[in-house]
Formats: sequence, C-alpha cells, structure tokens
Amino acid sequence: MNAPDPVDIIEAAAPAARRSRQARVAWGDHVVTVGGDAPVRVQSMTNTDTVDVIGTAIQVKELAVAGSELVRITVNTPEAAEAVPHIREQLDRMGINVPLVGDFHYNGHRLLTDFPAMAKALSKYRINPGNVGKGDKRDRQFGQMIEAAVKHDKVVRIGVNWGSLDQELLAHLMDENARRARPLDAKQVMYQALVQSALSSAEVAREMGLNPDHIIISCKVSGVQDLISVYRALARRCDYALHLGLTEAGMGTKGTVASATALGVLLQEGIGDTIRVSLTPQPGEARTQEVVVALEILQSLGLRAFNPSVTACPGCGRTTSTTFQELAKQIDDFLRAQMPVWKAKYPGVENLKVAVMGCIVNGPGESKHADIGISLPGTGEAPAAPVFIDGEKALTLRGEGIANEFQKIVESYIERRFGTAAVRA
Repeated sequence: MNAPDPVDIIEAAAPAARRSRQARVAWGDHVVTVGGDAPVRVQSMTNTDTVDVIGTAIQVKELAVAGSELVRITVNTPEAAEAVPHIREQLDRMGINVPLVGDFHYNGHRLLTDFPAMAKALSKYRINPGNVGKGDKRDRQFGQMIEAAVKHDKVVRIGVNWGSLDQELLAHLMDENARRARPLDAKQVMYQALVQSALSSAEVAREMGLNPDHIIISCKVSGVQDLISVYRALARRCDYALHLGLTEAGMGTKGTVASATALGVLLQEGIGDTIRVSLTPQPGEARTQEVVVALEILQSLGLRAFNPSVTACPGCGRTTSTTFQELAKQIDDFLRAQMPVWKAKYPGVENLKVAVMGCIVNGPGESKHADIGISLPGTGEAPAAPVFIDGEKALTLRGEGIANEFQKIVESYIERRFGTAAVRA
C-alpha cells in the first residue's frame, strides 16, 4: 500500500493588498483616515428630516455609538442647509465627534455656495455626477461644488449611481458601441459608463485644484455580480480610495446576505476603503442595524475587531433544551451593550472569544478553542456544565443559576485579563 502524499501546507487566507491614496476626513482634532494603510471604515446615513435638528443629531449619535465612523445626512433644501451647523453644534455638545457627510443632488452647487456655514460644518461632500445638471450647466454646477470643496479643504466622494447615471454619457457610449464590429452587450456598456463617469469627474476636479488625496470614488449598483464587476474594473484603473456598497440592498435577510456576499468578495480582493450596508429598515427596526451588519462583515473577514465574538452551535436533536440558545443571546447582548464603556476601560476586549455550546459532541472542543467557554448539557447528558478558561477546564456549573453564574465568570475574566492591560497602558 502506497503511503499518502504529504499534505500541502495550507496558508492562512488573507485579503489581497490594493494600495490606494489616503484621504483624511476630519472634524476638529478628530481625523478618520480613509484608504492607504488605514482600516476599512464603516459609514451609514440618517433617514431623518435634516431640518429636524434634534432628531437628526440623536440619530447621528446612535449610529456613531453603534460603530459608524462617518455619517451622511441629506442636504436637499435651504432649510436643511441652514440646519447642518446646528446639528454639528448639538453633536459637539454631546461629545460626538463623528464627521458629517453632506449628500447633494440637483441643487448642491447653490446650497454649497449660498450657505458657507453648512459647507464648513460638513467634513465631506457626496456629489453624484448624474445629478448635477445637463449640458453646459453640468460642468458649471459641478465646478461650483468642487470650488467649495477646495475653499473649505473638504474631501469629496464622487458617487456614481446606476439609478441616476449621466444619460448623455450613457447614450454616447451606446452609440459608439453600436458602431463596433462586435458590439458589447448593454450591461457591459453600462459598466463602462459608470466607471468613465466617476474617473472623468475626478479628473475634472483635479484640474480645478482639488487635491487627489481629497477624492473618494464610488460606483454603486444594486446587483451583487454587477457591483463586483464594476469595482474590479474601477480598482484596475485608479488608485483613489473606494467606497463600497449596494445602492439598494433591500430588507432583512435579503439585504444582509446580498451586502455580505458582494462586499465580502471585493474586500477579500483588497478592494474597498469604506463600506455602507444600505438596508431598508423593517418596521420598528433601528437604523443602527445597517451598522451592525457592516461591522459583522469586517469582523467575519478578520479585517477588524469590534465586539467579542460568541460561538454557539445551531442546535440539533441532542439539544432539545433552549437553555444554550438563551444563554448565547444573553451573553452576546451583554457584551455588545457593554462595549461602548469597555472600549476605553479594557483595551483589546473586542478580540475576546466566547463559546456557548449545547451538548457534549463539539461543546468541550469549541470551549477549549475560545478564551472562555461553556458546554451545556444536552438531551440525556448529566446536568452539569463544564467551563473552560484559556483552554483548560476550570470548573463545572450545576443547578438553575448557570446563566447568571457564567455571565459573572465572563465579567471577572474580562476584568482580570483586559483590566491588567489597561493598567499597564
């Protein structure tokens, strides 16, 4: 019998590297670096009426506390433009220094010109080349917005969107394509139009004096394969920082899965410097859910760590009790709720790994691989729950108070391990 071939060494998967320019989006002394060797940043957007200063400031705070590092707000009317400095003031009073991004369409050239206090209060402008005008007006009105960015030293995201693509450019490319000996299909031409619109607009902005390090590009579509194709082409043709996101991801599971699939592929290829998960909130759902999903995407890929991870089995015929499900949720909710305080108090706690398992099959093994884990009794197993700390069995819990006892053990472990690191720091 021949001996089996040696097992090839399996290298750890890691995202590819794409070196992009680094932009600095700032408010006061707080700077969020985007691109270059900076971590992939999370962005979100409010859905409040910007005229509602208090309501908008509260939602911005909620998004920032949830983990959004940049928050975009709609600036669509003179009243909204007037409200922006007051929103910034409210945030500063609350100690929320997250940079604000102004979302402009159609009349941004007038608003940025007529309301300099608004232009100054924002940290970044989002300009859609397809919605800045037509013909001669397009160049003039786009130019006014770039002039404002140069004057106030602001970063600009040139955000092309296939739902509002420059129709003149698209028609021109379609005509050119029709004259080809072997025409491309319509979707390929649309991809070209998206990329060309973004890059030609960026070139015009640079010619007008905008620092290339102040430019971020996006070409957002709503189809997973379309997004992957467009961003691969975009990444090959420029070194600008890139903002990723499906433009209308959808609701619930559909939006979450579509966003995770598209962004996961691109981020693994090293494409993308900021991300947004554009979820349509379900009735009663918090706006912050889109931030939670974005954080989970980055953490699942190993690109960043935001919250301690809780490993839990899905359950099977061995785990007819719901105790492990309830405990896993309780611990996960507890860790997430404490993170805003723990980030400053316990440096490194976001890397904690907790396992809550439901039976003896994988329970002890998973618990040993975690920093701290518990294997709860499954159907027919002895009513005992061994607890593993740093890979070693530390104690066994019994009785009705297992959940509360384990939570106290987790708290004690965090204070002992990460509190010491905080003291040393």
